[in-house]
Amino acid sequence: MAAATLEEYLWTSYHPDREYIDGAIQERNLGETDHSRLQMQLAAYLFSRERQWSITVLPEQRVQVRRERFRVPDITVVLGPLPTTPILREPPFLCIEILSRDDSMYDMQERIDDYLNFGVRHVWVVNPRTRRAFQYTMDGMREARDGILRTADPLIEVPLDELK
Repeated sequence: MAAATLEEYLWTSYHPDREYIDGAIQERNLGETDHSRLQMQLAAYLFSRERQWSITVLPEQRVQVRRERFRVPDITVVLGPLPTTPILREPPFLCIEILSRDDSMYDMQERIDDYLNFGVRHVWVVNPRTRRAFQYTMDGMREARDGILRTADPLIEVPLDELK
């Protein structure tokens, strides 16, 4: 974790991108092949249905969840057309996180809380090794025991067994 000003963070390009949490630049836990593959499959599945569901899919998009907090979800979904700003400052509809081997439950819960408190209506967390998936809303957490990730209003359904 490196200390930096908000301006330094916003004017610096990182490869891969990093998050900015309360004055510190944090590296993201990037996945191995199983993480990368599932991220691509989920993004492709959603992307191929953008018109049908009136959504826009954005992989690794910066989202400003608070004044001094910028998160970079694995996949972000907004309702409607492509946003015109380089950083999302309005809550997206859905944020998807794919677990990496080094992700801790503490850090992931903080990330989920950031999204929900910002106003994100749906958060999905998927383990690429076990294909267990969890759906979070302000009403709580639910495991997708039937293997289908869902949102409401609009209804989006992603059957995990179709992502091979």
